[in-house]
Amino acid sequence: MAVDQTTGKQSIEFQNAPHIISSASVVGPKEGEGPLGEWFDLVAPDAQLGEDTWEKAESTMQKEALQLAIGKAQLVTQQVRYLFGGDLLAQLIATSFGNGDAQIPLFGLYGACSTCGESLALASMTVAGGYADYAAALTSSHFGSAEKEFRFPMGYGNQRPLSATWTVTGSGAFVLAAKGGHVKITGVTPGKIVDMGVKDNMNMGACMAPAACDTIYQNFMDFNRQPGDYDKIITGDLGSVGHRILIDLLKEKGFDISEQHMDCGIEIYDAETQDTHAGGSGCGCAAVVLSAMILPKLRKGIWKRVLFVPTGALLSKVSFNEGQTIPGIAHAVVMEHC
Repeated sequence: MAVDQTTGKQSIEFQNAPHIISSASVVGPKEGEGPLGEWFDLVAPDAQLGEDTWEKAESTMQKEALQLAIGKAQLVTQQVRYLFGGDLLAQLIATSFGNGDAQIPLFGLYGACSTCGESLALASMTVAGGYADYAAALTSSHFGSAEKEFRFPMGYGNQRPLSATWTVTGSGAFVLAAKGGHVKITGVTPGKIVDMGVKDNMNMGACMAPAACDTIYQNFMDFNRQPGDYDKIITGDLGSVGHRILIDLLKEKGFDISEQHMDCGIEIYDAETQDTHAGGSGCGCAAVVLSAMILPKLRKGIWKRVLFVPTGALLSKVSFNEGQTIPGIAHAVVMEHC
């Protein structure tokens, strides 16, 4: 008989928690110049990685990150049963063109900048359910391809408002197994779509903060926890604007996470010297910070338990140009030292 692993309204608590046995991060030169530069596995010398388009460059980042992670796990590609991957581009072209040669059964995912959380949640459910010995999660973003997809031509030279974030050029990959690592995923809280009517695509923090609030609050409810039960509560890419909104929204619900909260978009760049305004964003933002900064602290036991909450703004150029609002979503993953 199958064991019920659901808890609360929308969460899952794993009886046999899957492990993250390896990870890898590949970034562009701007990210390499930031505060976390020395911790990334590979810093590309140029943002095009030797390719003739940004989209091909993003696919190359994914390919490199996945192979690095598989190699660190001392596996061969054929041992990875399923790959959960996604990016920001229409039809997931960075993922599909980047991983065709790997010949791993692929679940293509689109959760905007929350895709790292979505892919980790689904990969962990797959391993915990006994459907794979090894599963991989993979995400990426690229400043050039994202600007081309969602905003203005690069040559247009538009003025970026201070609320804008800088799309991270980077890819993060993770290999999960039933055992063998020093970090386990003990639970997940998949998020719901939250739409507060924001229409400003140059203020991603305001679009996504309500969704982060909703998921974090539900995680507290489902697991009967307080902010202090986590060493860190880490959002993916709210930036400085979304950070302040999230703190205020959760205080209205009776929870103060100001001591525990950090944001990958704030950590990855030096806002003053790198002119990134509100911080970083993109599928690659949370993924590369998780691989380079968060997981090492968990492996060493510096942090015992963190709540990792990548956030996404679910817009497209079509919906934006037609005057639609920008819904948000956030997926939470509970990670613990073991």
